[in-house]
Amino acid sequence: MSLDVSPELLAQAEAGEVDPAAFLDTVRTSLPYAYAMVERLAADLEVGRTAEGRAFADNVTPPENEAERGQLLRALASNSIRASLESHFGVSIAFQNCHRLAAFPAGSEQTAQYRRFTSERAQLLNQSPLLRDC
Repeated sequence: MSLDVSPELLAQAEAGEVDPAAFLDTVRTSLPYAYAMVERLAADLEVGRTAEGRAFADNVTPPENEAERGQLLRALASNSIRASLESHFGVSIAFQNCHRLAAFPAGSEQTAQYRRFTSERAQLLNQSPLLRDC
């Protein structure tokens, strides 16, 4: 299961619309590693844009354990979780493998750097036998 959903939030979903803030809080508490990584990348992006003019911030450090890796994969495999994180932090997320995650300014999917990061070439160049079973 990806999320630990409270009975109150489940009842809200069964009744109709879900409060986006309550959903995001469920993501934060259920997938703390993934949430913290996106939060850190969004902060790094903001600092980099103002200090160095970087177009994106990325993570190249593998998770310390399989539980963290699983959180990241579950968060990014879900369109609704990913969209919630992107909306909350004001970023566009790009993902290459089990830990290579990048945050770009929201709306930058058509920029050359975003397209380069998400290209087939970049995917191939970012491969490693160590990542085969991640």
